[in-house]
Amino acid sequence: MQDDSSYGVAAGELRQFIEQYEQLDAEKADVAERQKELLAEAKARGYDTKVMRKVIALRKRDKDDIAEEEALLEMYKAALGMT
Repeated sequence: MQDDSSYGVAAGELRQFIEQYEQLDAEKADVAERQKELLAEAKARGYDTKVMRKVIALRKRDKDDIAEEEALLEMYKAALGMT
């Protein structure tokens, strides 16, 4: 069994982890709200936000993976007579 002092230290440390996580969660929600507002402004100015999201997702990926996927897409489209 642990004595009360070691339990208190562990509880304090645990509380710090929980509070830090909650703070990060609040910051994440704030960032998500700011992103939403930014896309709303872009949409109001005439940009296609669906396409913008795709471009953002592509920018996060490896160029070789993107090229391979695009080549496969073109091949599949050609096979289906879509080109």
